[in-house]
Amino acid sequence: MSVLRGFLWLSLLWLVGDLVVSLGELPLSPGVVGLMLLTGVFVLRGRMHEDVAAAAQPLIMLLAMLIMPGVVGVFWVLDQISGHWLAVGLALTLGTLLSVASTLWLMRRLLPATPSEATTTAQGKTS
Repeated sequence: MSVLRGFLWLSLLWLVGDLVVSLGELPLSPGVVGLMLLTGVFVLRGRMHEDVAAAAQPLIMLLAMLIMPGVVGVFWVLDQISGHWLAVGLALTLGTLLSVASTLWLMRRLLPATPSEATTTAQGKTS
């Protein structure tokens, strides 16, 4: 049941992202906007929602398959972007660095520093 609730949360935030993109006429993917909203919820809560974590775990194993269509699609437009190789390379490099840095920042902010700290915190809440 936890996985179903997690998928409902993910779907709801994706739909809200779609609504924001449609109403704001933004040149962004609704999924990206939904994930930014999800990140905002996690930051405000100070931790990850257990149901979303349960639903996301199987998706992480399929991540390569979810990314593959976009990667393959690039080969169809290589002739169109060949004159812009510097801009494409720079965008890919900066995008990768920013995504790694933001992931590291979120992990450091939302995960406990040490396993013993998590155990101590959990024991303190149950007492």
